[in-house]
Amino acid sequence: MQTKLKDLLHQYKRDVFHRQHDKKNVEEITTECMHITDDVLKSKYHYHFKQLPSADRAEVINMINSYTREAILPPVIEKLVQRQVLLEKRMDALVRLTEQILEELSAERPAHNGR
Repeated sequence: MQTKLKDLLHQYKRDVFHRQHDKKNVEEITTECMHITDDVLKSKYHYHFKQLPSADRAEVINMINSYTREAILPPVIEKLVQRQVLLEKRMDALVRLTEQILEELSAERPAHNGR
């Protein structure tokens, strides 16, 4: 039983490694991440002022907003989305591992009940 569980754990680790490092999987994950990132960045978020700012302040605020949206936000969002997608893939592999372990344990149980 221990060898079977050890083999299942090794298989899980191998699957996770291949999902993160295999060229085909990396390309798929990158494509998925870029699609999600584009969707997030296309969302328009607005801020509202309690009082209307002067024209000079509004121009500075718009410059800061534009710079943030075009220069700072895209790589940050891309990295967050990539991490989220990788964690989702790892969680799927972990769920499969858990199902396999439970199947092994349930298959082992009738043999002990027969004593």
